[in-house]
Amino acid sequence: TVSIVHTMTMSNERTPININASVVGVSVHALHSLENNLNPVQENAASDNNASPPLHKRIWSKCQSIYGTHSFLIKALILILIAFAYPPLGATYLAPQITATWIAVIFIFVLAGMGIKTEEFAKAFQRLPFNLFVQLFNFGVVSSIVFGFSRLMVSVNALTQSLADGMTICASLPITINMVLVLTKSAGGDEASAIFNAAFGNLVGIFLSPALILGYLGVTGEVNMGQVFFKLGLRVVLPIFIGQILQHFVPPAKEFVKQYKKYFKTAQECCLLFIIYTVFCKTFLQGMEASVGQIFLMIALQFFMLCVVMVLAWTCLRVLFRNEPKLQAMGLFGCTHKTVAMGVPLINAIYESNPMVGLYTLPLLIWHPMQLVIGSFVAPYVAAYVQTSEEEISSALQEEKSADGTTSGGPDADDTKIEQGVVEDKTDSS
Repeated sequence: TVSIVHTMTMSNERTPININASVVGVSVHALHSLENNLNPVQENAASDNNASPPLHKRIWSKCQSIYGTHSFLIKALILILIAFAYPPLGATYLAPQITATWIAVIFIFVLAGMGIKTEEFAKAFQRLPFNLFVQLFNFGVVSSIVFGFSRLMVSVNALTQSLADGMTICASLPITINMVLVLTKSAGGDEASAIFNAAFGNLVGIFLSPALILGYLGVTGEVNMGQVFFKLGLRVVLPIFIGQILQHFVPPAKEFVKQYKKYFKTAQECCLLFIIYTVFCKTFLQGMEASVGQIFLMIALQFFMLCVVMVLAWTCLRVLFRNEPKLQAMGLFGCTHKTVAMGVPLINAIYESNPMVGLYTLPLLIWHPMQLVIGSFVAPYVAAYVQTSEEEISSALQEEKSADGTTSGGPDADDTKIEQGVVEDKTDSS
């Protein structure tokens, strides 16, 4: 409280104002005390606003992030558990011999045919040595290494024959499409090469993958070569051909699929999951020969083999394409990735009557998310390497050009020398 005493006179003199100084001092002190008391409250409120969210929200956010990254694997694991709980549903009652092996597979490959960009094949001769290296490494080197290693594991009784065969089947499949493009882009690699190799590898894989699988594993009693290639022609080659026709000659169909791309992608994933579910229902109904310990050992071996082939591919790329860091980045993923979108239907088409088809599919279901996890981990380091290498190469070229200009002198230097000679002649004559 501030006491102000106004003393006014009846005259026209100035009005004096007397202020009680002691009261003012007390009031100012009270205001400062109030301000000091309020500051901690405001600071606490600000710190509360800047503090991290509650623990349960952080856990939920982390779970959402993990599910968004590995949703396909999580759904597949849930369906495998459901198949284990009651195998007859997917093995018998859902008529998998029609719904899974024909309808779902044909739908998947029609969409795949509409998505394969065959116009990219014209770019094959632009980087022919690199494209040949990627395809040969992906189909030949990876499959031969995994085949030899899996036979070693079988010989020492570490793995069952079915899991070892599944590892070989996985290694014989073609490159992924979307995953390679995403990782190549994030690593600063050559996207045009990624598009070509993904499209070309999937088209060639229709014929090459079954040949590699049957060449490595042999033709058993459950596999009839004539029937296998006849079914592959009807279920795989013909639907892809139809998809190509729709893409190039039926614009309304192409625009319709493009407009509802998200829904068609979801439907394609559901078909894949349905095939996986029926495959494992059949396996569980017939009985599995592999133990849980052997399955976990197979997971560890798949991780080891993926790391080995990635290191080998990176080493070869550094040697063969030394001044092409963008190609090295693309090749790291293109040489080692395997597709689950085409792999699962191919395996089901070849071994539909084999009760171990679920164990043949399992290594691919492990390799597929594992390549995403490892690729996402190394992509930032590869991107930094690409940027540094590109800068070093450009600076080296500039230095080389400047050195060549200094050595030769160039036309300006020759003109200068001629002018100097003329001046010297004139000086001598004078």
